[in-house]
Amino acid sequence: MQARIGGIDIAVAAVVFVVAQLDVWAGVGTTNAVGPEWARSVAFAVAAGLLLFRRRHPLGVLAGVTGVYLIEFAIFGSPEGNAVLLAPLVAVYTVGRLESMPRSLLGVAMGAVLWFGWSWFDPLNASFSDQLDAVVWLAPWVIAWLVGALLRTTVQVREQRRAALAQRESRAIAEERNRIARELHDVVGHGLSVMIVQAAAVRRRLAPEQEVERQALVSVESVGREALVEMRRLVGVLRTDEAAEREPAPGLGDLDRLADRVTAAGLPVSVSVSGEERELPAALDVTAYRLVQEGLTNALRHAEGATHAHVDVDFGDTALRLRVRDDGAGFDASRSGSGSDPHSEGGGSGLAGLRERVALYGGSLLVRPHDDGGCELSAELPWETA
Repeated sequence: MQARIGGIDIAVAAVVFVVAQLDVWAGVGTTNAVGPEWARSVAFAVAAGLLLFRRRHPLGVLAGVTGVYLIEFAIFGSPEGNAVLLAPLVAVYTVGRLESMPRSLLGVAMGAVLWFGWSWFDPLNASFSDQLDAVVWLAPWVIAWLVGALLRTTVQVREQRRAALAQRESRAIAEERNRIARELHDVVGHGLSVMIVQAAAVRRRLAPEQEVERQALVSVESVGREALVEMRRLVGVLRTDEAAEREPAPGLGDLDRLADRVTAAGLPVSVSVSGEERELPAALDVTAYRLVQEGLTNALRHAEGATHAHVDVDFGDTALRLRVRDDGAGFDASRSGSGSDPHSEGGGSGLAGLRERVALYGGSLLVRPHDDGGCELSAELPWETA
């Protein structure tokens, strides 16, 4: 542990020091003053000073406090009061909070050793039964350790959840990029194939004397075929299933079929289109379809009590606007695996990949509860970047 001494450490040590000195010199909080005041004052001051290093060396500090106290108790007897309780309380808590098992259990063991030494050298414990009765004073140190261990476990669980969420988001983004690459292959490959076929058709219709033009078209065909082969080689490793290779990339023209599938799965879907429809670039068409697909998937899986979903496609003057809304209770972040906002704790990662797509077009994507109930996914894809 290489934590630096901070303001909190200084403040805690100062409070313990002041309380202990008030106990010794003013009798504040003391129940049985045993031994000379100077000895108790020095022992408590050393213990408070050790607390400055509690986060750097939790077990070492607890061992030091235990040793100082036991030496003082063995020589002069065990006093009773706040000063005896406080420094070990802080040290035991720190061990439980910062040390991992089984090292943390040593803190409980040292607390038990300190309690036994205090009980043994306390002149008020005249018999063995008195010493057993004093076991109740071990409880505060055990409770302090339990509180520290509980906080440590809570923080570890939170960090593990955060790391798992980041890993899911990273995997979702990687999978989405792979899918984009496959769809890009389909779009660009189709375009190259058309160009090659048209170049070959034009070449065959040239007159015999148009040798320069013929050679240029032969070069276009050759370069096109080489580019197509190379692209297939590079992107082919990303294809994980044959169905993706055989099926054409989906687009907004497939929304009715998508709505029918979701309706058949138990959530009725209606689709409305507004504005002047236009032919979309293939990649933008796929992105728009994926956005609607994700919105309907979220509504089907995670919208509590949803009975209907509506898809609105608006071909605006400046952008393509998409909205998917359901009438459920909204996403339950503790249950959703892919539907909730990936930037919120506990959220899933399904939208993380789509944000990558939307960012390519300089657009925006928002998932939020709707004012009238339910959840709404809305996206805007500007035409000028399409």
